Amino acid sequence: MIFKPHHLLFLATTVFFAMAGGAILAPVLPQMVEPLNSTPNEVAQLMAVYTISTAIFSLIIGHFVDRVNRKAVLVPCLVINGLMGLFSFFATDLQTLLILRFVQGIGIAGMMSLVMLVIGDVYKGLDRVHSMGRVSMAIAIGSVTAPLIGGGLATIGWNYPFLFYVLSLPFALLVFLLLPETKECDGSYGGGLGNAVRELRDFRILYTVFLSFAIFFLLFSIVVFLPFMLKDVFGFAAKEAGMVLSIQGIAIIMVASNIKKLAEKLPLIVLIGIGFSLVGISISLISWTGSLPVLFLLLLVFGGGFGLCQTAIDSQIIQISPPQSRGGVLSIHNTMKYVGQSASPVVLGIILLYFDLHIVFLLSGIFGILVAVATLVFRGRFVVESNI
Repeated sequence: MIFKPHHLLFLATTVFFAMAGGAILAPVLPQMVEPLNSTPNEVAQLMAVYTISTAIFSLIIGHFVDRVNRKAVLVPCLVINGLMGLFSFFATDLQTLLILRFVQGIGIAGMMSLVMLVIGDVYKGLDRVHSMGRVSMAIAIGSVTAPLIGGGLATIGWNYPFLFYVLSLPFALLVFLLLPETKECDGSYGGGLGNAVRELRDFRILYTVFLSFAIFFLLFSIVVFLPFMLKDVFGFAAKEAGMVLSIQGIAIIMVASNIKKLAEKLPLIVLIGIGFSLVGISISLISWTGSLPVLFLLLLVFGGGFGLCQTAIDSQIIQISPPQSRGGVLSIHNTMKYVGQSASPVVLGIILLYFDLHIVFLLSGIFGILVAVATLVFRGRFVVESNI
């Protein structure tokens, strides 16, 4: 098997499509209310049902992904994503769209897990960290550009953003024809999700899965609640808030593109601790700033910390998970990202009922700092990464 640079581009593109699963529609939701004869709360379910589906099917796919060829899962998932987008374009009622979005979550779940699994198959050492950096760059680019793409297509019509997903269909053909199969035919057939769950007895795996939950919990404390602060303090509308949120993507791209150099100097677990420190401190300080330039700087710090954490955490879980159960472990790992995204607005929303946004950001930041401290305390329990 020869895995070339353009094959890594295929993986990064896959992640970009997966990232666009939610980001494309986010700015368009208000525009869907009237044509679908619904309410804002009902339309918002298009995001919730997709997230729930992705979390559920990440686990289901994880049960058998170690037993089959990678492309046998990845290509159908790309096709599902594209077809559901095409069908959604022609849908005329919310109930049909909710069903299609739920099915689309199946495709997204497989796309995210398979990319990490293929990287684990192909790359070793610092090349693996470098490859995850490129994937993280694709995620960051998607977080910045996908809302712009969705908003641009929505100027034609409320349903036109769904057509973006159709690009997954020709891309699936390219993957089928040009991406090499990476699963080694060694006669082993992983033990399914049960074996993956048993791997959680390894403290390193269990704690890394928790880190996946924690970093996305912190990310959504910014994504969900910062727009409220921007409206209250600076009078920003949704468009301006979206532009401010995109600032963090710049820092993520900068850090992810240099992650290999950083990993040459420090172990991944230390990079994760540093990343959580930057995230926690920046969120805590955001709650007290009334200066727009200072806020921009803090968002850059947050983006740098998030990019450091996300790339290093994903690289670490690939490194420490046993090859025969890696697909199942990665599925659990990715599921916890969506659990973190879902838990953040619920937990912090309850806090907001009794306190104000300052306390929400302060407590979220303190959580990030505590995770940073715990990570650095536990670093001795992780194997020294002489063969990352």
